Amino acid sequence: MKVVATNRTLQGTGASRRLRKAGQTPGIIYGGTAAPVLITLDGNALWHALKKEAFHGSVLDLEIEGETQQVLLRDFQMHAFKQLVLHADFQRVDASQKIHTKVPLHFINAETSPAVKLSSAVISHVLNELDVSCLPGKLPEFIEVDLAKLEAGQSIHTDDLTLPEGVTALTHGQNLTVVTSSIPRGAVAADAAAAE
Repeated sequence: MKVVATNRTLQGTGASRRLRKAGQTPGIIYGGTAAPVLITLDGNALWHALKKEAFHGSVLDLEIEGETQQVLLRDFQMHAFKQLVLHADFQRVDASQKIHTKVPLHFINAETSPAVKLSSAVISHVLNELDVSCLPGKLPEFIEVDLAKLEAGQSIHTDDLTLPEGVTALTHGQNLTVVTSSIPRGAVAADAAAAE
């Protein structure tokens, strides 16, 4: 995805407030060997871009006055009740160095899972995103979690996930639970009563 920004020289609360009133959003680019750069982005375009999942989890091409550099969105602040982005932080990425970021999980085949179809189990998502390490070019937009073979009472862990080539899950030696399936207590009691 492409993001267009301009350099800004003024900083501080008053300057940032004036930018926001003019429909602009202040931001910063940091990381790598270069010094941090203060930037200004179009507030409306940034607001709509933040609604897209790909904007949060992919390497962005940030263009500043004709020069393009690759960055990751690292943080942003929103107004408490207005549709207004107060600030955005971007980190430069080097194509030859691994990055550490979070990637969203997409759960598929829940409606055809034996846990749901045969046992009326409830599927609980324990994790919605996964910490990964990879080269910027290998960063996936999302990771799919296939629930097609999930039985009632079973769970899926990070070791069960199929990760794209070159992507490593950062679980710190733990096999984290991603999804669990359990039969609700009311359903168990009703089944027991029916059996009696």
